[in-house]
Amino acid sequence: MATATLARQIGRAITKATNSTGSGNGWFSPHMAAASRAIAERISLVDLVLEVRDARIPLSSAYDQLRNYTSSSKRIIVMNKMDLANHSQLKDWMKYFEQKNYISYGVNAHNKESIQQLLNFLQARVRELKKVDHSSHTTTILLVGIPNVGKSALANSLHRIGRISAAEKGKLKHATVSPQPGETKNITGLKIASHPNIYVLDTPGVLPPHILDDEVCTKLALTGTIQDCFAGEKELAQCFLSILNRSDEYKKWAKLSNSENERSFADRNIECSTSSEMGMKRKRQYPTDHTQDFIVHDVRRTLFEVISFLMVMWKMKGLLRKS
Repeated sequence: MATATLARQIGRAITKATNSTGSGNGWFSPHMAAASRAIAERISLVDLVLEVRDARIPLSSAYDQLRNYTSSSKRIIVMNKMDLANHSQLKDWMKYFEQKNYISYGVNAHNKESIQQLLNFLQARVRELKKVDHSSHTTTILLVGIPNVGKSALANSLHRIGRISAAEKGKLKHATVSPQPGETKNITGLKIASHPNIYVLDTPGVLPPHILDDEVCTKLALTGTIQDCFAGEKELAQCFLSILNRSDEYKKWAKLSNSENERSFADRNIECSTSSEMGMKRKRQYPTDHTQDFIVHDVRRTLFEVISFLMVMWKMKGLLRKS
């Protein structure tokens, strides 16, 4: 089945499953409706609004509640998960938003250097705003976005890096982080900078009550914003593997698998004897950053081997059915 056809079927299945149930559909719960009202009340009260989007789908992951928000100088589109996105396409998206007079920024919420750069950028923006209104009050930044774009992870990282940079003592606070959408239930304030004091307000992810675009539904399901049960887990997995199998990035993973297979048995013995030593070195060098090359390469190589096996099995299953 063609990828485009399968994607359309998934999108139609999602819209049918949710829109047929009226206002009480699967994702727009009373909790999400309450969060939407609470966020709307605070937008006009904060100094900056950070709209967090998924860098892989920067248009489909737009926050619908900001559709009529006109203050472009106080709104920053933060494209999170940039490590998972195509870098050249990400640059094109940043140019696109610049042409639309939006401020945009790419970030990886789990990379300390990336977070430090974002923090420096935000502090510079705050200083510019204070030059205009000459205020000395504490600056508040509202983090908003749809579910599972990494708002809470971003808030936690900014809080941790900001406290370390300011050499502040005391117990760190943590916003709830989960791979499942909808885990953040309340608005949480976290301090991210001093002189001037800056706080971020982490908010629950909010989707519009209805999404009528099949393509948007499919993209949101593939990136984990919409729960798998609405799309069908098997169909979603097939669609994902079909897209990945055709991508240039996936073809690069084959080289990782081949290079691993070409390593000699002697090399493996040497590695085994020094594995604990290398492990300690890696921990010292990269204490929290899980985006480093040696980890990413291992994951990609394993994914390539598993996905290739699954694709062969699916093709064999299809041939058996035809016979």
